[in-house]
Amino acid sequence: MRKPKDIFSISTAGEFEEKSLQVFEFQYFNNPVYKHFCDLLGRSPAQVDKLEKIPFLPIEFFKSHRITSSEDSEEIIFTSSGTTGQVKSKHFVTDLAIYEESFRRAFTNFYGSVENYAVLALLPSYLERKGSSLIYMVDDLIKKSKNPASGFYLHDLEALAQKLNELEQKQQKVLLIGVSFALLDLAEKFSLNLKHTVVMETGGMKGRRKEMIRAELHEILKQGLGVENIHSEYGMTELLSQAYAVKNGIFECPPWMKLLIRDPEDALTLLPDGKSGGINVIDLANFNSCSFIATQDLGKNLGAGKTEILGRFDNSDIRGCNLMVF
Repeated sequence: MRKPKDIFSISTAGEFEEKSLQVFEFQYFNNPVYKHFCDLLGRSPAQVDKLEKIPFLPIEFFKSHRITSSEDSEEIIFTSSGTTGQVKSKHFVTDLAIYEESFRRAFTNFYGSVENYAVLALLPSYLERKGSSLIYMVDDLIKKSKNPASGFYLHDLEALAQKLNELEQKQQKVLLIGVSFALLDLAEKFSLNLKHTVVMETGGMKGRRKEMIRAELHEILKQGLGVENIHSEYGMTELLSQAYAVKNGIFECPPWMKLLIRDPEDALTLLPDGKSGGINVIDLANFNSCSFIATQDLGKNLGAGKTEILGRFDNSDIRGCNLMVF
């Protein structure tokens, strides 16, 4: 089968399912690890005639295997964060242009042209290591914004607060994107009133602070930064697409991405709207690696393409799949 194309032109649920089945067939025959996984489940293209039957590869495989559906050499290897000694996920990306088109189109879908914004990034834990797909994306958005005020801030919160106040006085639209612990530091140290700024958290305390539920985090940030809503980004090393939440942690996907919920007791069963379980991601931009990934995140679909992210499994919560290692 030829490599799937035109995933970015999807506009209906029917087109998404049709393209998903095409991508599944392509990856079954071109991704040895995924094919072996599907064969162990007895799911070949002959048995898969609808989206719900597509197998989802456990995300842990990105730590132990080279997950690729392409014979091309990688242009970059994105790696996950982790403490010293942890095995990190590796995403071998053979076509960076696909990643760039995916995140640029998704941002435009949700927020309009990035050229309307000054993009300020507060991502110290990501900047301090190599191989971050988030840093790659944000660096591109900074450049595409063409705004001289755009840039990264490592630990200089005072300079960031000063810049935010300057831009606020100019009524300049700003995207402030940051990791949760750093945004909390900013909100607690400075009292800001950001009426022209989109504040977007990317999640993660990275061991710097105690974990807290998203609603508690957002309330502190709203009060400290003077904004009505906190936006959120949902992405990961193993994906080439992102979901966004414009308020209340309710996420929506671009047309080439979908979040499904699996039964935590039976990894092969999908749950209806309103039921909580493990998050399965379909990311059709991932067709050179694997587009069907079972994550370690917990969530609940709310209908109308909206998903609430509830947290993460711990190791004792992951049940129902005896194919984690082969």
